[in-house]
Amino acid sequence: MEKIAIYPGSFDPITNGHLDIIERGLNIFDKIIVAILCNPAKNPLFTVEERIDILKECFRDNHNIEIDSFGGLLVDYAAKKGAHAILRGMRAVSDFDYEFQLALMNRRLNRDVQTVFLMTGLRWIYISSSTVKEAARFGADIDELVPYIVNCKLKEKFGHSCK
Repeated sequence: MEKIAIYPGSFDPITNGHLDIIERGLNIFDKIIVAILCNPAKNPLFTVEERIDILKECFRDNHNIEIDSFGGLLVDYAAKKGAHAILRGMRAVSDFDYEFQLALMNRRLNRDVQTVFLMTGLRWIYISSSTVKEAARFGADIDELVPYIVNCKLKEKFGHSCK
């Protein structure tokens, strides 16, 4: 039986911290579905379609990664996709409380879906999509924090030129 995990998030945009979790997750799972949550309560910089295109470009050479989007309950989506695990990254203790509550609720809703936590590598522990966007907005050098395509797309959004 193929071991499939869902790695959910807004990925607005994806960072090297996210990539780190996905790459290490592939040591545990046969396939990871990177799933963009369609959340009408959020006001994203990139549309869902733009994020899907960016993610597909980031993983174009990896056939063990599927890119998708979803709305509704994560555990329902996981069951629909045949996944028995939700992959989550944690940067610091401050993430734990929130993530633990989500994991317990998901377990309550579907006991067949487990949550697996991976700690973000120390190199990426301070990075978030929000901080990357804020730095990019003011033209800061974010080359080492995000994939090349993300860097260019952020520069386009904020009116800066991409090298």
